[in-house]
Amino acid sequence: MPKTATSRYDVAEHLCTPEEMAAYLEAAMDEANGDAAFIAKALGDIARAKGMSQVARDAGLSRESLYKALSGERVPGFDTILKIVAALGIKLHAEAR
Repeated sequence: MPKTATSRYDVAEHLCTPEEMAAYLEAAMDEANGDAAFIAKALGDIARAKGMSQVARDAGLSRESLYKALSGERVPGFDTILKIVAALGIKLHAEAR
């Protein structure tokens, strides 16, 4: 019986349009249950899909700082999140529950 070859799934490879990126972030925010690092990790997935170097330049951050902020191991400051969201071309909005 032959072995099945598998590869690691990378969501960034499947985020191709701004609409898909926004929907992914919206879903992450719904699932985060107050975990800001979880949302930062989702932003990291989107940034990788767009290209980390370009997002870092557009956000005015070093590439290393961007990787650290979006690693999911720390909670970046809200000012950093706002810069990254703007660089990604995503608009955050609020609505009543």
